[in-house]
Amino acid sequence: MSFKQSEWVKVKKVKGKGRGVFARKFIPKGTVIEKVPVLVMPADDIYDTFIADYVFEWGKGTVALALGYGSLYNHSFKANCRYEDTGKMSKSYIAERDIEDGEEVTINYNGSPKDKTKVGFSVK
Repeated sequence: MSFKQSEWVKVKKVKGKGRGVFARKFIPKGTVIEKVPVLVMPADDIYDTFIADYVFEWGKGTVALALGYGSLYNHSFKANCRYEDTGKMSKSYIAERDIEDGEEVTINYNGSPKDKTKVGFSVK
């Protein structure tokens, strides 16, 4: 499987959030914005490190660090993007709706774009 840097998005600083992922150009609904490899590791090895803020649950007792921009998408309960596990060692990020040039691309950290379950931080 081959991976390449996404033509659709770039990373910028976001006041109050750190960094975020933004559209470089108009992204039509259904577009695969990015497909990234992941690094899988034991969950117990990272929970007391800064990496804990950037990983996804990945099976029992493991987490995955998404490479590319995969671990930099910010959370929103009105996410315009969703992510899917697309192989044993990869994730894809897909536009849930049309995304305008310059708009922040967000995901729901709960997995499903419609899931309103509380996350481990205050949502603005």
